[in-house]
Amino acid sequence: MNPNDTLSTALLIAGAIFFLAGTVGLLRFPDVYTRLHAITKADNVGLGLVVMGLAVQAETWAEAGKLLLIWCLVLLAGASVSHLIARGALTRGIKLWRR
Repeated sequence: MNPNDTLSTALLIAGAIFFLAGTVGLLRFPDVYTRLHAITKADNVGLGLVVMGLAVQAETWAEAGKLLLIWCLVLLAGASVSHLIARGALTRGIKLWRR
């Protein structure tokens, strides 16, 4: 196993851990706003780590660039959709969670 494989494996495992943390947050947090926060943050970081892990294994710079472009598009889409979901929840009168 060469150093690139080791780095790629570590980044992929770290990305999977962030995806798992986001999923746990989605299942455990009490309201839509905190769930959105958990899933958006953790999944964006997790996807970034997975993309970096795959970019290390890319054979050309074009392949790595395409992976980074995909990550940027998912970041943009995730932020936009999360904003729309939170705004829709606010307009429907879903209140913030309070202890």
